[in-house]
Amino acid sequence: MPPPKDVVKIAIQMVGAIPQLIELQQTKPLASVLKDVCDAWSLPNAERYALQYADGRQTYITESNRRDIKNGSILRLTTSPDQEAERLYVGIQSKNVDVKTDSLKKLASLSQDVTFAQEFISRNGLKQIYSIVEEGNDTGEMLAHTLKAFTELMEHDFVSWENLSTVFIKKIVSYVNMNAVDASIQQLSLCILENMVPTSRLLFELVKKEVTLDRLLTHLQATNAELQLKAMALLIALLLSATDAERRDMMDYLREKNLRQFIHKNIIHSSEPLGDEMAHYLYVLQSVSLNLCEHRMKTSMDPYSQEQRDLLQSLRETAFESESEVPAGSFSTERRRSLCAKEFRKLGFVNNSNPAEDLRRAPPGLLALDNMVYFSRNTPNAYSRFVLENSSREDKHECPFARSSIQLTLILCEILHIGEPCSETAQAFYPMFFGQDHFFEELFCICIQLVNKTWKEMRATQEDFEKVMQVVREQITRTLSLKPTSLELFKTRVNTLNYSEILKLRQTERLHQEETLAVPVLELREKLKPELLELIRQQRLLHLCEGTLFRKISSRRRQDKLWYCRLSPNHKVLHYGDVEEGVQSPPIESLPEKIPVVDMKMLLVGKECPHTKEKSSGKQNKDVLELAFSIVHDMEEYCLNFIAPTRYEFCLWTDGLNVLLGKEMTSERTQTDLDVLLSMELKLRLLDLENISIPDNPPPVPKPPSNLNFCYDFSHAEQ
Repeated sequence: MPPPKDVVKIAIQMVGAIPQLIELQQTKPLASVLKDVCDAWSLPNAERYALQYADGRQTYITESNRRDIKNGSILRLTTSPDQEAERLYVGIQSKNVDVKTDSLKKLASLSQDVTFAQEFISRNGLKQIYSIVEEGNDTGEMLAHTLKAFTELMEHDFVSWENLSTVFIKKIVSYVNMNAVDASIQQLSLCILENMVPTSRLLFELVKKEVTLDRLLTHLQATNAELQLKAMALLIALLLSATDAERRDMMDYLREKNLRQFIHKNIIHSSEPLGDEMAHYLYVLQSVSLNLCEHRMKTSMDPYSQEQRDLLQSLRETAFESESEVPAGSFSTERRRSLCAKEFRKLGFVNNSNPAEDLRRAPPGLLALDNMVYFSRNTPNAYSRFVLENSSREDKHECPFARSSIQLTLILCEILHIGEPCSETAQAFYPMFFGQDHFFEELFCICIQLVNKTWKEMRATQEDFEKVMQVVREQITRTLSLKPTSLELFKTRVNTLNYSEILKLRQTERLHQEETLAVPVLELREKLKPELLELIRQQRLLHLCEGTLFRKISSRRRQDKLWYCRLSPNHKVLHYGDVEEGVQSPPIESLPEKIPVVDMKMLLVGKECPHTKEKSSGKQNKDVLELAFSIVHDMEEYCLNFIAPTRYEFCLWTDGLNVLLGKEMTSERTQTDLDVLLSMELKLRLLDLENISIPDNPPPVPKPPSNLNFCYDFSHAEQ
């Protein structure tokens, strides 16, 4: 008979004593449980003791978290958090250097626990840490433990970052700016500043003033990968907290210092593999940089702006330079206006008498004009060739440069997600972005020439404009999905993917669809589905058994807390626990926490998850909601909360958990995998029917013969 839900069987250890095996009554007050344990070992003053997990993070057991204790858990009897906090509070003020260092080391370890942190902070312990940093000149082990303890204590959000003194902040900044200081201290200092920057405008301005971009670039060029990562984290925090004008100035300065080229050469193409966190920071840097185009994209052209009109006129003058050189006095005003209108029509403007009207649509707004001007000034030969080549074609077959440029700019903005907020978890960046300054403009220059090339291949007329732009969008997206490492490689590949190749790809996809829509094939699909769905279920469970590394994302965007979760090989228990950076696949024995599959009650996703409801800031990024899921266990009272690293992992984990719960797999990945497997299986089964049309209806069954005398009688043959 299974034990009641409010009783768990556990072991309790104590140094120098034989462990106790007890049945913990969850309804019994924790103070009474502690007294019974202490009495069994003849220990007085039970109130001075507490229970703590023996493995993993060694969290203290309290009334609020005691329900997390599972059958088979190993606890340890230790000094209570208030007693330990008092002891360490005294220890860090000791005149004895060894005692002080040991106390700070212990403090750094225990501060991860929320109960201990609350007790230590309530004793004004942070004030002592401030004084150690502000008054001390030590830059060795003691300081490293102090900064680590401070970081962990602040992580619990009991104290506002705005309470920090200017002296303390400048001391932290000095460690970042020093040359002769241990790398671990610089890493911790960078981490503290990174957490500080988003909390208030005042702190942002102070850090931005004290830690120069040059200094951050120096750390980015360090050989220490962890120091490089923390420097990048602070740079990203500064960029995200800056105003639009400040961000633009910072990005301009980083461009002058060739940051992109350094990243392209020394980080993306480094001999070391790129970590998830660095990939995320590179994605954010790319997104922030591209979003600098947002203002121009959303600004319509002002026909009364002389500057904008001059840019527009420069397009006409560059294209028709020889014609524009005729003296103004040679023509009347009316004749000159007529000539300008004719030239703007040749440039491909719809409203040739007032071309500014074409640029009133936002997006793409003035960004389209910027792109056209960049193309005309930086590749004048290609620009003149495009315009003049189309001027000499028949009216219906000319490719309109201006109209194409406006539509292409809009397409590129949509593909590159310009104007959209940064994701908190995404890691997808384009390596070629970091290999080129003026990336967006250079990409436009390649793609506008692609438009002209595709237009000619399609022998298009003005009525085919939308069709041509659809093909161009497809050419760009298909090529970008290959993640080319440079714009040159992108140019080569996108030009190889010509209109005939696009037609072949479309035809292949269409034929495949037609094949799979025949009635007999549909019947065969339905017959194969159960077997293939079982195969997908097994794959999902196998993925859960291999496990996944998850990150804890707090309100301050920190992503350096890692934990691992995996399913036992017998599919009966989920094991999980905190791990250190760099651990790829920890063994099940090293994961202290566990949830029996039989105790799992429900799977929650998205907005239903408790950890997404907790974030009430209103800035909740939609991608976090799309990656969040929770397992409800133990009578719907407790949840294990996840934020998947990618949408792919989200699909595999939610499918696997649904399989364990005996429910249908509901993710979009299931349908994709099923379609792929069905397609492969159908192709194999229909291999012998190639080029044979499959009828919609089965052939009629012939009538039975009038007699069966043609059957051979084997009995006569034997005689």
